[in-house]
Amino acid sequence: MRGLIKPIIAGAALASLAAPASAQVASAADLEAVVNNTSFILNTLLFLLGGFLVMWMAAGFAMLEAGLVRSKNVSMQCLKNISLYSVAGIMFWVTGYSLMYVGVDGGFMGSFGPYGFDAVGLEGNDVAGLLDTGYSTASDWFFQMVFCATTASIVSGTLAERIKFWPFMIFVAILTGILYPITGSWQWGGGFLSEAGFSDFAGSTLVHSVGGWAALSGAILLGARKGKYVDGRVQPMLGSSIPLATLGTFILWLGWFGFNGASQLAMGTIGDVADVSRIFANTNLAAAGGVVVAVILTQLVYKKMDVTMALNGALAGLVSITAEPLAPSALQSILIGGVGGAIVVFAVPLLDKLKIDDVVGAIPVHLLAGIFGTLVVPLSNDGVSFITQLYGVAAIGAFTFIASFIIWFILKASIGIRVSEEDEYAGLDQAEVGVPAYPEFVSG
Repeated sequence: MRGLIKPIIAGAALASLAAPASAQVASAADLEAVVNNTSFILNTLLFLLGGFLVMWMAAGFAMLEAGLVRSKNVSMQCLKNISLYSVAGIMFWVTGYSLMYVGVDGGFMGSFGPYGFDAVGLEGNDVAGLLDTGYSTASDWFFQMVFCATTASIVSGTLAERIKFWPFMIFVAILTGILYPITGSWQWGGGFLSEAGFSDFAGSTLVHSVGGWAALSGAILLGARKGKYVDGRVQPMLGSSIPLATLGTFILWLGWFGFNGASQLAMGTIGDVADVSRIFANTNLAAAGGVVVAVILTQLVYKKMDVTMALNGALAGLVSITAEPLAPSALQSILIGGVGGAIVVFAVPLLDKLKIDDVVGAIPVHLLAGIFGTLVVPLSNDGVSFITQLYGVAAIGAFTFIASFIIWFILKASIGIRVSEEDEYAGLDQAEVGVPAYPEFVSG
């Protein structure tokens, strides 16, 4: 027994020395697991919160457009907006997300086919792989889908009051299922523009200019509203409700915090959360700058202020800052947004001179301000080249405009894209939706 005592004591001593080390190893592993799980939860939550804020922008577009079209076309605009959001959601699941993100690998597009979500409760999923990704696949799909729908909303406003419903929806299906995902893959999907160093943080070009180019091509082929341009003069066509348009603008302004803020794509660290906060602040300042400049310029140029210019000034400021809402200082953000507001004031009459009828001013706001916002990224981000930014804008613009023009042309030549002159004068609510022109005079 005495011979066994020493070995037993020695073994116990070694075990006691080893115990703290094992505990430290176990604690480090547990801590890492907690950090990864928490990061996964917070990142996913950011996508979901940002996603439903951007989804709320669909309501903003609907209200803005309903307020800026004439009363006889309000129901049609509301129908178009809820329909395009729905079609975009389906098409982005059918093939859009896969085209944009699956297997791009520095190329020109991903793969065709529907996208699959995580299993219920993550059973059977590679949980470790998901933790490395940092968020759930469904949250990412949802966040990217609402961006896709935003692109289609831009087209709706420009072509209002004279385009047929069904050809428009066919175009929306192609835009959201194929065109937008392809150009998105070039940057956000890791395609050739991403490898070239192009930078577009939340989509001044990838979302807003894409919608603007599609709208411009459609407006050229569709033509202006009857009576808009007569004997070289522009005939005002006043909207149905300025309060409704103003409400729509404020809803869009609110949704933009999700649009830009959640594009940080992470909320798992103190640095990420601080950056999201900075993005919120810069986004708000840019919109404010756009409003102030638009109001001042309309007073100086036209001797009277214009509320629609102020509304579009806010939106142009938001579009302008979207390409880089993190790096600019507060003053830079105000100036960037202010230039966006100026673009609206000077571009709207320019379009009228060219007889391009843009009902809600979407082309100046989303296309021109989007281009501007993308090109000025190098002023606040030293890692970005002006030449590369110009290359990206040109590539995306050329592809989207040409492809959209071809699709609009085919639709025009085959099934037609414009309502008859009689239906246009009667209003699309009565002609296509079946809403009586003056329901207050209809008994029963």
